[in-house]
Amino acid sequence: MSTIKTNAILDASGGNTTTINGTTPTAYNTMGKNRIINGAMEIDQRNAGASVAFTSAAYKLDRWVGAITSGSGHTIQKSSTAPQGQTSSAFITVSTGASPSAGSVNRLYQVIEGYNIADLNWGTASAATVTLSFWVRSSVTGTFSGALYGASTIQSYPFTYTISSANTFEQKTVTISGPTTGTWDSTNGAGIYVNFDLGSGTTFKTTAGSWATGTYIGVTGATNLCETSSATFYITGVQLEVGSVATEFERRPYGMELALCQRYYEHIYFGGTAGARWTARDYTGGISFAVTKRSTPTLTYSGTINLMNDSSLQGGITLQGWSTSVSGAGVRAIGSTVNNGASSIISPGSNPIIMVSSEL
Repeated sequence: MSTIKTNAILDASGGNTTTINGTTPTAYNTMGKNRIINGAMEIDQRNAGASVAFTSAAYKLDRWVGAITSGSGHTIQKSSTAPQGQTSSAFITVSTGASPSAGSVNRLYQVIEGYNIADLNWGTASAATVTLSFWVRSSVTGTFSGALYGASTIQSYPFTYTISSANTFEQKTVTISGPTTGTWDSTNGAGIYVNFDLGSGTTFKTTAGSWATGTYIGVTGATNLCETSSATFYITGVQLEVGSVATEFERRPYGMELALCQRYYEHIYFGGTAGARWTARDYTGGISFAVTKRSTPTLTYSGTINLMNDSSLQGGITLQGWSTSVSGAGVRAIGSTVNNGASSIISPGSNPIIMVSSEL
């Protein structure tokens, strides 16, 4: 059985303060300190761990988006290969490598919502310092790079880290002083882009270690993973927190992490939903989202469903005419045959899924 040690100590005013495992609790080292969502790469609603193409910019594992456009055949998937203390990672494979052109964008990144960085006070004299930490493993060694940049301001902080041993997980930390200028979103828009460069072109690279004017993804002269055919790259345990020291990775309960992801994207396995008759062949129904979305989402549909009336199959239907809010949607279903009854049931056919997205 593990033991949590608590000790009463005197604070500056002479009163007692409690430490937990030797650390004094603050707003920044308790629940919610990690501004990255799905940093442990455990949630993969779209692909359920399957290997998918990493050759066009799109969301892959939940909250993580990116691509390698130099070369061809690259893939990404959720992997069970992970360092001690982690159970999953994002696993990227370079198939046929190629040198990036000046304007190539090759990266994995997450956009942090403005609400989740509002307390950093970036753009003011009180801008907070942050520390980025992560576990990384690659078949290619050398000096790699990345960058933080703002969506509402043209400022970037490029950084480097070194992979010393091939095919070995190593933990990296980068401390970044907060910018005292610029406008940083503090609502439900894009606040900070956290980029891991995989070999972008020279247009998007500059010197490391300070805030620079421009949208940069990496550092000049850093290793380009995309150049090496059959190269592999794993990353997990990504954490961005306030302060100049990397603390232990915040492992939130799985259900909580899933709910955080569902604010931006959700799969709804649609079926068995009652609907009221609208016209002879049209039916309306409603669906509720698991969590309130960041903004009014877009809905797309795949699979097949059937329309039942008075316990008899009335034929396949199509879904259209979404009416959405941040908490749910109205669905219009058009049947293939005329229904003479007063009510209906929409029932599952083949893998019916409604995909709800309010990604940044």
